[in-house]
Amino acid sequence: MPLSEHEQRLLDEMERSLYQSEGDDVTTVGASHGRATVGAIVIGILVALAGVVLLLVGVGTRLPLVGVAGFAVMFGGALFAIAPPLRFRILDPERPRAAGAHRSSFMDGLGERWDRRNEGGEG
Repeated sequence: MPLSEHEQRLLDEMERSLYQSEGDDVTTVGASHGRATVGAIVIGILVALAGVVLLLVGVGTRLPLVGVAGFAVMFGGALFAIAPPLRFRILDPERPRAAGAHRSSFMDGLGERWDRRNEGGEG
């Protein structure tokens, strides 16, 4: 069933606003991305292993506070290895543009599928 004229205008307006806000999202989110350095990954893994040891010591000695502290250290080390601070990253200037191109091609594909669906339903 085809869209009414009012529904089509609303859909077009939502699509325009999505394209405008999508560019802003890509630049704000993509600006802080980068790859972690080898040093950050190694430090994160070592801290996480120290947290595991501390957690096991806490369980072995039946001291819950030591176990909780070990878990916190382990979690912090894993988080540091996965998403280190900016000074432990290699920034990739090509990434925001690639993400924007990927998103726009995804949206273009959805638009093409929508058009094909509408053409098939009318015929």
